[in-house]
Amino acid sequence: MMSKNPFPLLLLLPLTMILFSCSTTTPVSPELQAKRVEIRYQLGIDALYKGNLPKAFKELLKAESMDPNRSDVLDALGYAWELRGDLNKANEYYQRAIKHDPSPATYNNYGGLLLRMNKPKLAEKYFRLALDDPRYQHPDIAYLNLGDALLFQDRFNEAIAAYRQARILNRFQETSRIKEAQAYVRYDRIIYAKALYESILRDKPGNRQALEGLLDLLHKEGNTTEIRKQLERFHKLASNPLDKAWAEEKIKRLSVQ
Repeated sequence: MMSKNPFPLLLLLPLTMILFSCSTTTPVSPELQAKRVEIRYQLGIDALYKGNLPKAFKELLKAESMDPNRSDVLDALGYAWELRGDLNKANEYYQRAIKHDPSPATYNNYGGLLLRMNKPKLAEKYFRLALDDPRYQHPDIAYLNLGDALLFQDRFNEAIAAYRQARILNRFQETSRIKEAQAYVRYDRIIYAKALYESILRDKPGNRQALEGLLDLLHKEGNTTEIRKQLERFHKLASNPLDKAWAEEKIKRLSVQ
C-alpha cells in the first residue's frame, strides 16, 4: 500500500581498517569515533540493500552502541526491524530517531510504519512533516504515502490531490496514476478508473499493473473481445519474457471459455 525510499544509496568508505586500528584502551578522538560509526552505518545500509538482514543488524547495532543518538542509525534499525516483521521494535527505534534532529526521510519512513499499524491519522502527520522540508529529495514518495493515509481515512478528494502532486513532482513513475485509478475503483467511479488505466497503457504499453486493473474492469463488464485485444497487444509489445508468458496463458484461457 505504501511506498518507501528508506535511505539514499551510499558508497562504502575505503576506511574499513579504522574499525580495527587503535584497538587499545587509548581514548579515541571524536573525529575517529565518528568515522568508525559512519563505516558501520554504511556497511549496515549496504547489507540492507543486499537483503542480508543478519549482517545489517550486526553492523547497525554496533554503530548504535558507539553512538546511541545518531538519528540515521536509529532510522535504519527501525527499518530493519520492520523488514524482520517486528513492528513494535521498529516503532521504538523510529520514535528514538525522531528525537535527534531526523532527516525528512525518517519522518516518511515512520509514517509508513504507522500506516502499516493502522494509524493513518498519525501517519499523515509524519508524511506532512517530511514534506515540510523543501530540501527533501523524494517528496513524490511522501505524497504517494500521504495519499494512502488520506484514502485510509476516506478523504477521497484529498487523496487524489496528493497522488496528482506526486505525479507532478516525478512524471517518470506511474505509481501515482495506478493508485489514483485504484481509488476510483474503490469509490465505484469506474468510468474514471477505466479511462486512467487506458491512458497509462497508451503512454506505457508494457505496464502490466495497469493492464491487470483494466482487465479486471473489462471482465466485470463481460467484454471478452476487448480483453483479448488488450492481451494480444500487450503480448506483442512486452519485452519481459515472464510478462509475455503471462499474457499468452491468459489468451489461452480465453480460447477455452
